[in-house]
Amino acid sequence: MIFKPVTPVGILAAKLESLTQQIATLDTVDPQVKSELHQAWELATGLDPYLNSCTTPESPALAALVQRTQTEDWSQRSLEAEMVSGHVEGQLLKFLVHLTQATRVLEIGMFTGYSALAMAEALPPDGQLVACEVDSFAAEFAQGCFDQSPDGHKILVKVAPAQVTLKELADAGEMFDLVFIDADKAGYLDYLNTLLDSSLLAQNALICVDNTLMQGQPYLKGEATANGQAIAAFNQAVVNDGRIEQVLLPLRDGLTLIRRI
Repeated sequence: MIFKPVTPVGILAAKLESLTQQIATLDTVDPQVKSELHQAWELATGLDPYLNSCTTPESPALAALVQRTQTEDWSQRSLEAEMVSGHVEGQLLKFLVHLTQATRVLEIGMFTGYSALAMAEALPPDGQLVACEVDSFAAEFAQGCFDQSPDGHKILVKVAPAQVTLKELADAGEMFDLVFIDADKAGYLDYLNTLLDSSLLAQNALICVDNTLMQGQPYLKGEATANGQAIAAFNQAVVNDGRIEQVLLPLRDGLTLIRRI
């Protein structure tokens, strides 16, 4: 299965490859220019594989989840196999669970459960991850993968619009040490405000927000997609919010870390 590039680095690598191939046969182009363009392509295309090779391997359960996701036919649904968080990001989230010593994790937007399972693997035996997912098929698919993992029992899947679940959790007095947001982009700011305005966050809670580079659209000139516009607005709102501090990491399609101050 061939996947389309969905991250700034992936898109850059694909464009550089296309340009390299186009000028390779042109005698009018200086060989030095061809060489430097080829080096630029190698720099871009080699980054993600190198990151993968230098990162702790994913567990057999995570590898099986990826395999199942890639072989599923998503063409009839508004979902894509590329939505999986992936190896390096999954390991970073797992690392953050370890670093924060989280015992309670909340995920807003789960898809087939890669990030949920990665974080669950880092939770202690009595830890719990609550995953909000609006798509019942994706939730059922993910649960099937969780059932095959020794850590899947730590994950509780809530199938409903995320804001409904967040209200239920807040009303029940639930509190979380780490929150991962990877859902509908237009809803990001509402999710963040709900977290900050409620009692859902533990005292030193960490919020992680995915896709905050959105294929480079927030900083590129030209017309952005609805998702690109939503992420650009979200990023600016985060910058302007005096209640928090944040850092945007250029990992995959962008990952913003946020903490309340």
